[in-house]
Amino acid sequence: MNERNTVSNEENTTDQIAGLVKWFDPVKGFGFVVADQGGPDILLHVNVLRNFGQSSVADGARITVDVQNTDRGVQAVEVISIEPPEGDGTANLSDIAELDADAVADAPLEPGRVKWFDKGKGFGFANIFAREEDVFLHVEVLRRSGLSDLQPGEALAMRVIDGKRGKMAAEVHAWEVALHKDT
Repeated sequence: MNERNTVSNEENTTDQIAGLVKWFDPVKGFGFVVADQGGPDILLHVNVLRNFGQSSVADGARITVDVQNTDRGVQAVEVISIEPPEGDGTANLSDIAELDADAVADAPLEPGRVKWFDKGKGFGFANIFAREEDVFLHVEVLRRSGLSDLQPGEALAMRVIDGKRGKMAAEVHAWEVALHKDT
């Protein structure tokens, strides 16, 4: 959609813009969005993303944001929605490649917390609340879920399956976002 929805209040004006995440670096605390209708890159600060309930977003994810023109350029002031990037077929997790997407979607969202995650290694582990076993987290599952990185202690909602090497997350959401998915 190339339409702009303008919202005005007493002090400032915002436009609702849809586009793609160009890149986002959670360590630097910011990234940029490219609007579908073109124009300058839109600054996406981690605090705006956290207000949406996420600490990261995958490169190439579709995003709808409210933006504002500032003396520093166009900046996102609120995230409205995020959709995971389209699959490019280059990454194939054998543990979930054969799974029926409906079966994964039917698995309950379970509350968990990140033990550790190393983006460079491409994996990490989480625990489901009140259970001792570790749940394997793969970076490709994060990417498919619209995330790019996780921090120790971060609250998650996961759809967990029995993989070839034990429990693994087949879908991951930031806890705040997941509260609105399965209520």
